Amino acid sequence: MFATFPPPPHLSRYVRMFWVFEHEVPQGEAYVYRSMADGCAELIFHYRNRFSPLMGTEGAGFSHLHAQTCRHSRFLTHGSFGIFGAYLYPTALPALFGHSSASLANYMPDLQSIMGRDGIDLEERIINARYHHQRVEILSACLTELVKRRKQENTAVQIAVQKILSANGMVNIQDLAASISLSTRQFERNFKAGAGFTPKLFTRIIRFHRALEAYGQFDGNLTGLAYECGYYDQSHFIHDFREFSGYMPGEYFLGRPEGIEYRE
Repeated sequence: MFATFPPPPHLSRYVRMFWVFEHEVPQGEAYVYRSMADGCAELIFHYRNRFSPLMGTEGAGFSHLHAQTCRHSRFLTHGSFGIFGAYLYPTALPALFGHSSASLANYMPDLQSIMGRDGIDLEERIINARYHHQRVEILSACLTELVKRRKQENTAVQIAVQKILSANGMVNIQDLAASISLSTRQFERNFKAGAGFTPKLFTRIIRFHRALEAYGQFDGNLTGLAYECGYYDQSHFIHDFREFSGYMPGEYFLGRPEGIEYRE
């Protein structure tokens, strides 16, 4: 079961959505989830069972921030699980946690390391909540308080991120910089500080996510899918897909990729 919940209006600049993912796994059997490269970040709470990374040590606790990343990762659990999360815009990280997006990119710190004792308290309340709507309310209240502490005006980078997401990554960087009255060099510097990645890398990842949405509807025409997602040719599409997912497109769309249940 995968479900989403909209954020309250006053948090819509920071939160794309709240979500919950539950899945029944036969007792003792292994389940592997593969997270893809993503230009946005997530707050993640394992309220039933928990996942451990198959490489490295980050993200092994019950809650953590999975910051925006340009690489895929694999996580393992045994038995059924339940996960609650908030899908955040990358520009939300400075406003919520006081850290630049660039400093957090490709990291998965636990909540205590970025929120102190408040992170421990939040984890306990989310895990012990009885209903998903309670989790939404608890996390919304916490994020609202964090925003109040570091009140920020809408920035040019926030505007640019919204435009890139709305266009599924199919934008011209120079035109985008000009639309917010910045030189290309200024824009690239500001964007990396505010969103964590260069505009070019960010748009590549967002185009890749547009392609992921074709799962379950793919007709076998890789060239057509590549053009639809803004790639100039099939080879660039295959290169990005493999880099950001670890799969060749055919493996992903025509096989049985890891952790795909939430898309079905």
